[in-house]
Amino acid sequence: MTVLLTVYGQFAIKWQILASPPMPTDPHGRFVYVAQLFLSPLVISALVAAVLASVSWMVALTRLPLSHAYPMTAFTFVAVVLGSHTFFAEPVTTPKLVGLAFIVTGIIVGSQG
Repeated sequence: MTVLLTVYGQFAIKWQILASPPMPTDPHGRFVYVAQLFLSPLVISALVAAVLASVSWMVALTRLPLSHAYPMTAFTFVAVVLGSHTFFAEPVTTPKLVGLAFIVTGIIVGSQG
């Protein structure tokens, strides 16, 4: 659940950024722009997802050792790359696939006993 909520938060913020005008160049305009982002429903939902991901993480840690649970959070990298391709048409290149293979291998090795 922690991974899913974290990934959702990243996608929600990206969707909001794509729906927003370009960031202004002046400092005051940037401040207003970011403040408006924080008030958007998608960004608020991402912040709520972050809180829920934290709660889910705490529950997971009551049942699993940290050294076993933490490597699983690396699945966020895999989900973000695949989801970015699906939802934002971002390319999945050979170097990304090789990197994801290393991440998955690391998760498998890191989560052993």
